[in-house]
Amino acid sequence: MTDNVSTAHDVPLGEFRPRPALVTKTTTVLRPRFPVIDAHNHLGTPFGGGFDQRPVREALDIMDAADVRLYVDLDGGWGEDILNQHLDHFKAAAPERFQVFGGVDWAKWPEHGDKFGEYAAQRLRIQKQRGAEGLKIWKPFGLHVKDQHGQLVKIDDRRLDPLWETAGELGLPVLIHVADPVAFFDKLDYTNERWEELHNHPDWQFPSPPFPSFMNIMDGLANLVTNHPKTTFIGAHVGCYGENLGWVADLLDRCPNFYIDPSARLGELGRQPYTARRFFIKYADRILFGTDSSPDLDAYRLYYRFFETDDEYFNYNLSEVPGQGRWYVYGLFLPDDVLEKLYYKNAERILLGAK
Repeated sequence: MTDNVSTAHDVPLGEFRPRPALVTKTTTVLRPRFPVIDAHNHLGTPFGGGFDQRPVREALDIMDAADVRLYVDLDGGWGEDILNQHLDHFKAAAPERFQVFGGVDWAKWPEHGDKFGEYAAQRLRIQKQRGAEGLKIWKPFGLHVKDQHGQLVKIDDRRLDPLWETAGELGLPVLIHVADPVAFFDKLDYTNERWEELHNHPDWQFPSPPFPSFMNIMDGLANLVTNHPKTTFIGAHVGCYGENLGWVADLLDRCPNFYIDPSARLGELGRQPYTARRFFIKYADRILFGTDSSPDLDAYRLYYRFFETDDEYFNYNLSEVPGQGRWYVYGLFLPDDVLEKLYYKNAERILLGAK
């Protein structure tokens, strides 16, 4: 070894830094083609550390520089105390620039038993009265949430019907993230394409057993959306199955109440650019822009580059080594009419009630 780097005959994966020899263009997109509504993002806990100890004005400055007109904060879904903090801290400071989604306190299930759905529906009504403008469901649902008997609650559990029906009655969209990338459910061996990521985050692996299989969870999601046609569901991260756009397309075709966002899945979309481009054009009315990256100007510009240019073979995130897997992506070069719907028109209709 020389300078802590292994010889060329035995290079640990963590030290591998290939430099592409391709000569390709790099397009810098400082501002989006159209103004943006970011329908999937986070602001953390305002008084508990992290980004949100900074002034709200700083978030607004980043949004202004990125031409983000409205920012949907999903972190109110972590609990009603946090929801109230976010409403008081962000929504009160700039009511036209932020929406805050509420959530479900799954820990209360043992207390309410088979009536938990009614309890959660009642709390959702109260959250809306307080100012929540949507419902966020996190991935512990389907992986960790248990009922009063200690049994894992399935995604399509009919005891939760009152919750979903109430969301539809109140006109609150449900942004739902179940499962996770398919590789998180696969065996963690040399065939797993997210080997590095899972070794860095071993708690992100969900082998079956003891967890349900990936498709068991996804089938539950499809049943849930199908069973509640009057409720609007937004499937986070390309409908929670960015590796299989055919599956997502089938659910979109069957369920007009189902929408998706592309947040945190440029790495999946950009390695199937022909299929992804056709998908975005065909379902241009059903996709809401989102990043899942907190207010970050560089991240916004990366998304704009991905959607607006035909740049080839570039990193899909801001780290030196792509964080989800060691591959690069290709821009989708979407038409203007698709970009306009993706960036704001769809969210304007679903989140703001525009006609």
